[in-house]
Amino acid sequence: MAKPSVLFICTHNSARSQMAEGLLRAKYGDRYEVASAGTEQTHVRPLAIQAMSEAGIDITDHTSTTIDVVTADRSFDIVVTVCDHAREACPYVPARQQTLHRSFDDPSAATGTDEEQLAVFRRVRDEIARWIDDTFGA
Repeated sequence: MAKPSVLFICTHNSARSQMAEGLLRAKYGDRYEVASAGTEQTHVRPLAIQAMSEAGIDITDHTSTTIDVVTADRSFDIVVTVCDHAREACPYVPARQQTLHRSFDDPSAATGTDEEQLAVFRRVRDEIARWIDDTFGA
């Protein structure tokens, strides 16, 4: 029996959706097939990679991609938008089973020193991790 597929969507597919993909795969990859995409293609933020590495999850091989590319030849059981902008701006992506929305602060918008910015990435990572446990861990 195939695992349910989950697609995390955010604006740039550079931080929140990448962290969500990495967290769900690391925590419950035995139960879910996971991908992420954005409304625009950019790059995975180095501070997202660092924050995830500190949690023991390697996302250095992740790349930013668009919704059109990811959904060109497949559909997903569960589609999750992780930011308000993506929820409002993204094209309709039908989910076979469920569409979810949970907005998290954009850590890429953090200002201050490198350490202050990293602290925001860590906080958002931890918020996403708790939400994933509550939503997918049951």
